Amino acid sequence: MQSLLPLATDIGARLKARAETVAISESSAGGLISAAILAVPGASTWYRGGGVIYTPQAFRGLLGLRREDLGDMRSSTEPYARLLARTIAGKLDAHWGLCETGASGPAGNGYGDAAGHTCVALSGPGKFEVSRTLETGLSDRPENMRLFAREALELLRAALD
Repeated sequence: MQSLLPLATDIGARLKARAETVAISESSAGGLISAAILAVPGASTWYRGGGVIYTPQAFRGLLGLRREDLGDMRSSTEPYARLLARTIAGKLDAHWGLCETGASGPAGNGYGDAAGHTCVALSGPGKFEVSRTLETGLSDRPENMRLFAREALELLRAALD
């Protein structure tokens, strides 16, 4: 996590300067995105909260979504990540919603995505949305989790430029 702290610190300074907030929905990063952000002193002024959406129970209970809300979407895709980014921003009344969804390993997920696959998405002011996919090619679960968190944080920082 140490390698994520400079990135999170920079994001915090940018959000604070803009008087904006962020909410996080993550799955295979396992809470590392939120942990990096919360390690920054003063995070309570710009971090609204987040959740590790790892199971259907969290999907329903924390996000208030149902299977019917997905249409033909599935987890670990860019459209799904954009939906969750929008949803978490709305649920927590944040300017920005950041989502990560993937397969950290050591095996792939039930949809056929290999270990090291993740999709990250960001939803922001003015109907701003962006998403991208990362394929690390690694089966190392802890390393993938760190790389997934970095990818999500880098996406947010780029949007704040």
